[in-house]
Amino acid sequence: MSLGYRKLGRDSAKRKALLRDLLTDLIINERIETTLPKAKEIQRLADKMVTLGKANTLSARVQAAKMVRFEYTDETEQQYAIQKLFSVIAEKYKDRNGGYTRVLKTGPRRGDSAPMAIIEFV
Repeated sequence: MSLGYRKLGRDSAKRKALLRDLLTDLIINERIETTLPKAKEIQRLADKMVTLGKANTLSARVQAAKMVRFEYTDETEQQYAIQKLFSVIAEKYKDRNGGYTRVLKTGPRRGDSAPMAIIEFV
């Protein structure tokens, strides 16, 4: 029986918080390193957020704001992650149909040998 998503060893509230944090960090930094299952799960969400960013409607902004945390991208720029998603990232991919992120496998983590990966915007 497939749920359609990975549980990541957490209950639903902690899993949603983890995914929101990772997604916001990916938007702010445009590249993060995490475990492979988390990276694959974030890839699905990030591609959906870029698609919403390309739509650039009020409804799309509301839907994206439900998933992306309200954080500054940089203290000097005074720009929020959601603004960066719609103004910078979505503009970069306006002529591309899907596949906005890539997951690159790296070596296992030293402590517990968990498979690690880098997820970044293409």
